[in-house]
Amino acid sequence: MSANPAEYSVNEMMIAASARQLEGERVCFVGIGPPNIACNLARRTVTPALELVYEAGVYGADPQRLPLSIGDPTLVTGAVSVTSMFEIFSFYLQRGLIDVAFLGASQIDRFGNINTTVVGGYDKPKVRLPGSGGACEISINANRVFVIMPQTRRSFVEEVDFVTSPGHLAGKRPAEWLGGGPYVVVTGLGVYRFGDDGVMYLSRMHPGVTVEQVQANTGWDMRVSPDLVATDPPSELELNLMRNELDPEGVYTR
Repeated sequence: MSANPAEYSVNEMMIAASARQLEGERVCFVGIGPPNIACNLARRTVTPALELVYEAGVYGADPQRLPLSIGDPTLVTGAVSVTSMFEIFSFYLQRGLIDVAFLGASQIDRFGNINTTVVGGYDKPKVRLPGSGGACEISINANRVFVIMPQTRRSFVEEVDFVTSPGHLAGKRPAEWLGGGPYVVVTGLGVYRFGDDGVMYLSRMHPGVTVEQVQANTGWDMRVSPDLVATDPPSELELNLMRNELDPEGVYTR
């Protein structure tokens, strides 16, 4: 059963919609925060066999609580393998064994290029962001990249201030790159996919959202699918899992 729109937050809608994108996936490289909650929600709903990989060196993780960082010891709980960061990147990621990577972003452009480094000029930025970590290598080598992030004109920009994690660059990825690049982006307003030319388009809109609202929160002229459909609201099961098991303090979901 789905919930009434007044009964869930924008972040809960975003995380639930993100988790559903993982249906049928097998191996997922996941970051901390909303990507982590979305992936663990997917394991409890649409993809029970999903194997979670964390860049600290953990494969097949089953964290028993919300991790505080990528090095949180809870990530090794029930893991299939705990190894080095070098081995995770060399023997799993760069061998093409990662089906999908789930990343967050501070800025993204129409080609799915991600910025998590600086807002403003690199030498004298307005805001210094956390940086790449392993996200650059992940975006280049994972078979597909999923992105979850809030959407405003400051985050959906005409051109990112710094390309931390390359997407489809200016429309075409180098042939020597192993991965397929950005595949889907989920925000608090809708679900976006990419055309053959590497340009993002609106595929689904969340309940209560309008195309005008999407455009007002996008820094370029957003394409809209002719087959645009509405996203199903979070189910009671999804909300219960997010609120009582995955993020009981509401750190990311409220």
